[in-house]
Order: sequence, then structure tokens, then C-alpha cells
Amino acid sequence: MVNTSAASAGSAGSAGSAAFRALHRRGRPLLLPCAWDHASAAALAAHGFPAVGTSSLGVAAAAGLPDATGAARGRTLALGRRLARLPVPVSVDVEGGFSEDPAQVALLARELAGAGVAGVNLEDGLPGGRLADPAHHAEKIAAVKEAAPALFVNARTDTHWLAADPTTAAASRRARAYREAGADGVFVPGLTDEDGIRALAGELDAPLNVLYSPGGPTRERLAELGAARISLGSLLFRAALQRAVELAASLADPAAPPPPLPTYDETCALAAPWADGD
Repeated sequence: MVNTSAASAGSAGSAGSAAFRALHRRGRPLLLPCAWDHASAAALAAHGFPAVGTSSLGVAAAAGLPDATGAARGRTLALGRRLARLPVPVSVDVEGGFSEDPAQVALLARELAGAGVAGVNLEDGLPGGRLADPAHHAEKIAAVKEAAPALFVNARTDTHWLAADPTTAAASRRARAYREAGADGVFVPGLTDEDGIRALAGELDAPLNVLYSPGGPTRERLAELGAARISLGSLLFRAALQRAVELAASLADPAAPPPPLPTYDETCALAAPWADGD
């Protein structure tokens, strides 16, 4: 017997992936806000954003779990299934796939695609500030594309984010390998150098995704440089934490100075003492 609900979800997921893919336009980049739970994603969709992503830091830290360690697999999968019901395409940050086994990463991708998720981010950064072997990461990408061909795979390389090899040449080598493996787009968070962004955008035959940085190029400038997607990463989650503390503190002491925007590391540290896996 055909599982009609699963077939319907798969069909919706393919349509969502096609719509999501069409939003990536060089020079007219998709601004992708990243949510951390259902309420934040639904609010962003209701505001009119044409697509919504998830922040691995936001999802993990909101649950008291460490980011980029694979601890939030269950939370991520459950959230992805729920967010796929929204009326806009959803892309899920799956860290490094929550496994070093390409078959297990492919299984996760199939589950997300079957639920109606339009895309995933798959990163090559490893705990300890290391980068994965590019050939092995390419195997993960190939396995995901075989398991879920319609899923938009945004291959993230952490050459600049981890400062492991922060050169345009290194990012380019990895991007080419991941593209050959079937990646639909390439994401280089931490790359803010205008010459580097322009060079990669011009060289790649796939959409270039960059991470918006408050101190980096503006959205308009990133469009001029050729970016096809601008992700907000954990910025909204960290801003929400900042605003919550600011409001509470102002009520307790109106003269208190506003707190600064917490950094990525400071936000990770909030979960560290209680992190015990998922």
C-alpha cells in the first residue's frame, strides 16, 4: 500500500526545493533569516520572508546543548519536520550531518526531504577547529544527493569561520570538490573580504552563500559582489537573547546600560555547564 501522507510530503518537498532554488539569484540574493524554534520561524514567515532557515547554534543552545558537536540531531530533525509545514521553503542546518558515516547522513537527509524540507546546510568544520578531509565531506554530499536528489544541498566550508585555512584559494578548492560531488550551493561563513567574495562568486558555477556580519559589507554591497544568498546565521537568536536581557534589566534598573550583543562563543557558553547530549 502506498503511504499517501509520505508521498504527499515528498511531492511538497520537491516543489518547495524548486521554489527555494529559484530564490538564489546572483546579484539579487536571497536574504535568509534563521530561526531556532517553531515560533521564531512562523513569525518570520508571517512577516513575509520568502524562505526561512535554521541556526544550529540557536537550536542547540535553546535546548541547553552544545553547537557543532552532533548533540542536537534529534532536536534538529524534529524541528525540521515541524517547520516543513510552514507556507514557505525551509532550509535546515544539519551541522556536519550528525555522523561521519555518509550513509547515516543520507538517511537524515531522506527523512528531512520526505517531511517537506527544501534544503540543508552541510558543513566541513569539525570540533576542535579542524576541517574535514574534503574527499570525505564530498562523499557525504554525494550520498545526500543520491538519497534526496531534489534537496538543495548548501555545502558549507569553514575555512574562514574556523580560521583553519582562511584563504580564497582554500575555499575555492573545497567549493569545487563539493560542487563536483553534487552540491547545489556553496556557503563560506566568515568570508567578509570583498575581493574574495567577488572572486568566488565569479568563479563558481553555483550560488555563493555568505554570512551577514554587522561589521562587514552591507546587503546591497554583497549583492554587487555577486552573492546569491545572504544568511543571518545565529544573529537573530543572539539578538533575541540580548533584547530579553535588556528589557528585563531595564525594568529592574532603568539606569542600567544595555547589554552588548552576545558573541557566538558567549552564547555557546550558556549551554556548556548543562550540556549532556540529546
